[in-house]
Order: sequence, then structure tokens, then C-alpha cells
Amino acid sequence: MEKHARIYIAGHRGLVGSAIIRRLRQDGYTNLLTATSQELDLRDQAAVRAFFEKERPDYVFLAAAKVGGILANSNFPADFIYQNLMIEANVIESARLAGIEKLLFLGSTCIYPKMAPQPLKEEYLLTAPLEPTNEWYAVAKIAGIKLCQAYQRQYGCKFISVMPTNLYGPEDNFDLESSHVMPALIRKFHQARQQGEPTVTVWGTGKPLREFLHVDDCADACLFLMEHYEGEEIVNIGVGSDLTIAELAELVKQAVGFEGEIVFDTSKPDGTPRKLVDVSRINALGWRAIIPIEEGIASTYRWFLENKA
Repeated sequence: MEKHARIYIAGHRGLVGSAIIRRLRQDGYTNLLTATSQELDLRDQAAVRAFFEKERPDYVFLAAAKVGGILANSNFPADFIYQNLMIEANVIESARLAGIEKLLFLGSTCIYPKMAPQPLKEEYLLTAPLEPTNEWYAVAKIAGIKLCQAYQRQYGCKFISVMPTNLYGPEDNFDLESSHVMPALIRKFHQARQQGEPTVTVWGTGKPLREFLHVDDCADACLFLMEHYEGEEIVNIGVGSDLTIAELAELVKQAVGFEGEIVFDTSKPDGTPRKLVDVSRINALGWRAIIPIEEGIASTYRWFLENKA
């Protein structure tokens, strides 16, 4: 991408979008286009088309989405599938009509089958049933992937799709009702420490294995792929190693400085047993994650203290 290129970051206030903004500015890109949800409702087809016709971006990072954890997905399935379908369809079609140079669509590794072999290879997509607790979001994201592939085939558009593993870092959602596991644990342990509670309760058995990628590593990978990849096939973004939820809880406990006990509520669902991505494709292209999880958790907790606590 040329340094003067007009680059639109959809979802610039979110976890991934804000990290992409930080990285672009760090690399000297200054012609960045953003719009809040109040300024531009990405679910509104006419509004999105008008925005693209007026602003004429050269590149698009499609990081906007309605996201949430197990509880939110279970309570609001219609919102998760409808809103995400509308966002991606409107942005992708408007990008085509505006003749942009390239688009990168942010998916999620929840698109893979619940019981797929580990680690998750890109070719496992659509080979078996999804995890029921987040299938609404996953179906919408799969539709976004297929849109990008279809637009490549029919129109020759340089629209690529990337699948980040579980992300965390600055600008994460720390609301206990709608957050993912990492920020939820940070907030739980912080509150317990502040209130002098003897225990912290963690959902499930603690046995599921999860991979965690710092969002700044993800942003770095997105810029790398925007520069070096034009293929139709999806690309995983991850670390290539995982840990149990119990091990994660212990790391967060240490970072926060909580001295009580961890209790697991086994009446609550675990979700997918394991979700480790195969990162051989992106590694072969020349990219690897560099932020250790201990360092990432500590810096995320510092950001939480400065901005949310």
C-alpha cells in the first residue's frame, strides 16, 4: 500500500480495528478513513454505498462486526446472524462498486467445525457441524468468506479473508455479560481483588484448550497479508500453541495480583473442547506472532486499569 493511499478501517473503535489504526499510523499511513456507527450504519445499504461513492477508499480493512461470548450468542442469535450478514454484504458490494484496490475481511476461527481435527487447517472449513453455542455468528462469518471468494471469481476483486484465533488486548470488551473469556477473567479477578473476595468463579471445567493472540500481533499480520497475499483461500492468524482455561485463569490471577482461590462452575458450558489453529500457511508466507502471552496479559491489564477500571 502506498503511504498516501486512502485506507478505510470499518470497525475502527473495536478491538481489531483500533489495533490496525495504531499499526497503520506507526508505519506512516496518514490518509485513514473512519466512521463511527452513529455516523455510518453499516447495516444500511444505501448509507454504505453513499459513503464509498463519496470517500473513494483505495483499501478496506473490514473489521466491523457484532461480537460477543457464549452468553451473548445464546441470548441474541438473530442479532448475531442478521447484523453481521448485513455489515459484510453492504461493505463488500460497495467496495466492488467503488473499484477499490483490495479488501481484507476479518473472520474468526469459530467458523471451523466443533470436532474438527487439531490444529485447525484452513481446508477444514465446512467439513462437519459447527459449535452450537456460536453457530449464528459463525454462519455469518462463513458467508463473508464466501462473498470474498465469489467476488474474486466473478469480478476479479482482490478480496481476501483472514481467520484470527482468540484475540485480546487494548480496547477489548470487559463487560461480564457480553465479553470473551480473557477480558472477562481480567475483570473478574480485578473486582475480586478490589473487594477482598476469597474466590473467583470461572465457567466450565477449566479443561478446554484455547489459543490467544495479542491484537497488535493480529494487526501486524493483517498489514502483512494486505501487502503479500492475494489468494482466494482463507488464511489463519494465530500463535500455533494453546493452554487450558485453568492455566489461563492462573496467568490472569498472577497478573492482577489476586491471592484467593479459583473455583470452576462445572454446571456451565465449556464450549469447543479445543481450538488451536494451524499457522503453517501464514508462517510459510513469512509472518509469525512475537508477543508472549504473559507479557500480553500484563499489558492488557495495565490498559484496563488506565481506561476501564
